[in-house]
Amino acid sequence: MLITITASVSHSFLSFFYSPSPSSPRTLISSLLPNKLSLRSSFLPFSSFGRRRHHLHSQPTRSVSANTMNASSQKLENPDDLIDSVETFIFDCDGVVWKGDKLIDGVPETLDMLRSKGKRLVFVTNNSTKSRKQYGKKFETLGLNVREEEIFASSFAAAAYLKSIDFPKDKKVYVIGEDGILKELELAGIQYLGGPADGEKKIELKPGFLMEHDKGVGAVVVGFDRYFNYYKIQYGTLCIRENPGCLFIATNRDAVTHLTDAQEWAGGGSMVGAIGGSTQKEPIVVGKPSTFMMDYLSQKFGILKSQICMVGDRLDTDILFGQNGGCKTLLVLSGVTTLQMLQNPNNSIQPDFYTNKVSDFLSLKATAV
Repeated sequence: MLITITASVSHSFLSFFYSPSPSSPRTLISSLLPNKLSLRSSFLPFSSFGRRRHHLHSQPTRSVSANTMNASSQKLENPDDLIDSVETFIFDCDGVVWKGDKLIDGVPETLDMLRSKGKRLVFVTNNSTKSRKQYGKKFETLGLNVREEEIFASSFAAAAYLKSIDFPKDKKVYVIGEDGILKELELAGIQYLGGPADGEKKIELKPGFLMEHDKGVGAVVVGFDRYFNYYKIQYGTLCIRENPGCLFIATNRDAVTHLTDAQEWAGGGSMVGAIGGSTQKEPIVVGKPSTFMMDYLSQKFGILKSQICMVGDRLDTDILFGQNGGCKTLLVLSGVTTLQMLQNPNNSIQPDFYTNKVSDFLSLKATAV
């Protein structure tokens, strides 16, 4: 996928992102559509460069060769070699750091060890229910010392994408999702409606009933939503189908998520799938495995992607995210992916390494000594 960046990389992405200046350069992201399908989607970007219809072509963005993809992953035996080969570790959260509200054993000690070796730690999650600030509080509650600037959620990615295409100030975003998306849109200065407030709304179907919707909505952002209902499906559908150029943006397409540590729960992909089914359109995906957040992190911290290791529990999001970005990848079996799933002959996504859980960094080191 081709990403054209016009913003000066000498400035931090954060200051660029929130700059109020109309002359500030913007980034046109063109790598946000799903990687698993060959699809065509069109949208009308609202930009100072003119209102031209652009077509985003979704093509696989895997940066590894077919031979590499078919090769078997290596079980992590010597973590020091991996630790010494990179500057930054990007961790997924659900299934890697915690499950639900329960911290996975050995995580605090492992993070402390990596920091003691001078490694930069970043935490990236597809869960859009919280903002970065809210995730900071969750880390704190779990006894982890993580700064807000080290946290990147797909709720932030949605707001960042809209800013990057010069989403006009007179347009609104209809949100099918939770508070995290609303907070990030507010911080970005973007008007919005919907969210949890529409969770109680119902449609009373009567003969001749016509549901009205806001013609000023220029984008529908869909994320995980525990208040999902038919009202939201219909409202979002009307906006996308009837408002000219209205964007359909998904924070992620995860099939399942970890709301508790007892079982897997239907993920944000189920909400995205409902809107996709009713509109017959494919979304622009801003979360993993899209490279949007990887490009952002690389710019923000000024690091080479080859100096990053992505640590995650999902093959089709976390590991593919790392591979799409040209990073090393480590799969942990503490979340969604099992060893049987990894070694299934039909699985073509193979990480560089795999291990049981993050704390194996410590246990394997001790065994080696």
